[in-house]
Amino acid sequence: MTLTKRDLVIRISNETGLVQQQVLDVVQKTLDYISESLAKHDKVELRNFGVFEVKIRKARIGRNPNAPETDVPIPERAVVKFKPGKEMRADVLKLTPKSSGPSAAK
Repeated sequence: MTLTKRDLVIRISNETGLVQQQVLDVVQKTLDYISESLAKHDKVELRNFGVFEVKIRKARIGRNPNAPETDVPIPERAVVKFKPGKEMRADVLKLTPKSSGPSAAK
């Protein structure tokens, strides 16, 4: 299942009693400010949620899967990295499947 912005707006609106348009405006402004900060190369830290940060990936040589003998230069580029907060990390770790017996270690 996927949680969309629309789903967030509906859930917050139902829980708070606020009009959906008001909630949408707040959610959209929040996302806009996060994007704006990242575009300025600022780190965005949301306590108990996680940290968004811009990192620069180094230039490298890739391979074309259709022609593996051909080198493809991949230029340096900026990417957004997300590091989940302690609580989120703990919640996600609960989803880890339990290993059963010695054959699960293969």
